[in-house]
Amino acid sequence: MRRPRLRPLAACALLSLLSACATHEVDFQGEGAGVVGPGAPVQAVLETPPVGAPGQDAADDPAVWASATPVVVMGQTTPGFVAGTDKKAGLYIYGFDGRILQFLPEGLLNNVDAVEGLSIDGRPQLVLGASDRTPGKTGISLYRFDPAGTGDNAVRYWGHVATDVVEPYGFCFARRGAEVHAILVGHEGELRQYVLGVDAAGQPTARLVRTAEIGTISEGCAADPATDALYVNEENVGLWRYGLNPASGAARTLIQPIAKDILVADAEGLTTIADASGRYLIASSQGDSTFPVWRIDGAAPEYKGRFKVVDSPTVDGVTGTDGLAAASGPVGPFPDGLVVIQDDVNDAGAQNFKYVDWRDVRRALGL
Repeated sequence: MRRPRLRPLAACALLSLLSACATHEVDFQGEGAGVVGPGAPVQAVLETPPVGAPGQDAADDPAVWASATPVVVMGQTTPGFVAGTDKKAGLYIYGFDGRILQFLPEGLLNNVDAVEGLSIDGRPQLVLGASDRTPGKTGISLYRFDPAGTGDNAVRYWGHVATDVVEPYGFCFARRGAEVHAILVGHEGELRQYVLGVDAAGQPTARLVRTAEIGTISEGCAADPATDALYVNEENVGLWRYGLNPASGAARTLIQPIAKDILVADAEGLTTIADASGRYLIASSQGDSTFPVWRIDGAAPEYKGRFKVVDSPTVDGVTGTDGLAAASGPVGPFPDGLVVIQDDVNDAGAQNFKYVDWRDVRRALGL
């Protein structure tokens, strides 16, 4: 999240109505906005409309969901969609052509993710979750979408998970067998893991299964259930790997410390993607506007290099990325997968999301 950091006591004053405040935040230590470090160049193929007003820090984090069969969103047929947060106002739903399909004025949503695996009212549903900083409903806000719906079928609010986290920041879903896990990362470095369920009335339930402290300001998280791993970016420290099994507690391994030309503070978004060549983890090195990539299907993550998104004739490059998300192909018109990346400084005047063909990343890095 690119925004001025508050001194801990000032943050407490602003958030005192929500909870007691931790005081171990570390200020931003990255190279700063506008710096673009070395990396293999790729280009975005399209982009969404601007989010928020020019100069406003609004767009933050996306999620990508592809359907095996076409679905209907607000009367529009699509092979899936991209969800993107406007952290000043709510949640956008975009088509794979970048057009807005729906907007939910849901408040101060920060990170978003999507997961299948829950049935509501007897029907399999897609569930979206977002870290919510809106006063009075701080926690995780949940949304549902019926892949078999027609007509005015839409993403709809489903429920809320309350939390003790002062300021919800990062968020990701994970599947562990038949269970759906929701992982919340707090601005002050809190880690909370819940198992989601559905009660007899069709409302969400949440069981807290892990509480841990990351240490300092943290945000991005991504899970790799195949290796039972949970990856978290501690923004000014580095990339951690936890066990996805909540019984592993606070045990962790530092995969990559903050380092020039690899992962520059503040390290933020994380996402995974898989194809025939392997499974990969992509991070946002926000301090120098690049994206390091690790192969994660071996005994230990293997660093494969990094890329940057540069200007094309039709879409400008990407700088200062907060959040990113990826999905394996086919993803609509992207046969091998899609990476969606938030752009902090957009030529159109306000932040937005850029779509990058995974084939271009794979080619650039020789994966």
